[in-house]
Amino acid sequence: MQALCLQPSSESSVTVYRGCMTVGAVRERRRLVEVLRREDALSDPAWISAFRRVPRHVFLPRFFVPDNSGWAAVAEGDDGWLQQVYADRVLVTQLDDDPSGWARARRGGPIPGTPTCSSSMPAIMAIMLEELRVTDGDRVLEVGSGTGYNAALLCRRLGASHVSTVDIDAHLVHTARRALARCGYAPSCEVYDGAQGFPPNAPYDRVLCTCAVSCIPPAWLEQTRPGGLVVTTLNRPIGAGLVRIVAQRGPLGTGRVLARDGRFMPLRAHRLADPERLVAALPDRRDAAAGKTTLPIGAVVSPSSRFEFFAGLQLPDVSPVHDPADRDATFLVHADGSWARHRAREGDYLVEQGGPRRLWDIVEAAYATWRSLGEPSRDRFGVTVTPDGQEIWLDTPGSPHRWPLVASDWQR
Repeated sequence: MQALCLQPSSESSVTVYRGCMTVGAVRERRRLVEVLRREDALSDPAWISAFRRVPRHVFLPRFFVPDNSGWAAVAEGDDGWLQQVYADRVLVTQLDDDPSGWARARRGGPIPGTPTCSSSMPAIMAIMLEELRVTDGDRVLEVGSGTGYNAALLCRRLGASHVSTVDIDAHLVHTARRALARCGYAPSCEVYDGAQGFPPNAPYDRVLCTCAVSCIPPAWLEQTRPGGLVVTTLNRPIGAGLVRIVAQRGPLGTGRVLARDGRFMPLRAHRLADPERLVAALPDRRDAAAGKTTLPIGAVVSPSSRFEFFAGLQLPDVSPVHDPADRDATFLVHADGSWARHRAREGDYLVEQGGPRRLWDIVEAAYATWRSLGEPSRDRFGVTVTPDGQEIWLDTPGSPHRWPLVASDWQR
């Protein structure tokens, strides 16, 4: 590819990495921006400019792609590498918190594993960045450095001196810092437990968490100036989504669930039980009687369903998992041993259930309640955070319809 020569970044004496601006990469970035605009993920001119200028490929010299037998390793220079980098898709960069996994997959072929770090879908990143509502001069803390690409977008928009980014994984911080430097950006990029914010550079005007959380860490609100914003995603197996909270003095805040959706991997301290292991641990289910339902499973678990968010409020810590033995069947499972199995058969929906609670009966009751409330979409819900607890409410904080956010053990 022909390379375009650049001047050093105005924010750093480091010469901008020449490979950032190959003709092919410029073309792919512009194509990606047009995709994001068509999807209504990107509309702000300042963020459009940032996505056009910041090279995602510098932060993704290698990654994993799903393969029939696990995860295959892809490297810079492989056929289709650049096109995959600039597609609107999540790219997994780490499995099982193990930085050596990629090299093993490259040497010996696809490996099994659970994704523990990724470069998120650009559309979700664009939505979160726009929902952050930054203005010139804002100081931002990003929790979850990952590859460093999102931090680079923030640096492009606000200036590196206004950006702090932290990650608990020292390997990820090292690689992110190096990639940022290659592009001429030098934000504060440190190894730190993001659940504790980052006190050295507080207070912040904005806090952005690119990991999902089961509850809002109080430190984020304490380190955000009153009137500042915290944007993150809820870590809920069903009914996750973006929230934006206005900080008050101390660990207090009130905000809304956003209409535009986004899903991220959880903060390490907020990871949930593996639902596939919960299914494997269930007792023999052969004696469970099947009943019929009119509800498709997608109405309960699909992010595009208007009912999904409310279903998650009624089914806290209940996880969906596809039945490996039947592609038309899905389990709902809870750590207490409760389960339901939904499957499609010849135009009907059949459900079996067992354990201490009948989960599908809860689903049916929740659906009836949701209908009686006017079928509220996710943006009719809000969040309140106080030292005494955190809750989700419908329409107004004083609503009689309120549900607790499930707190992690570390916060209790």
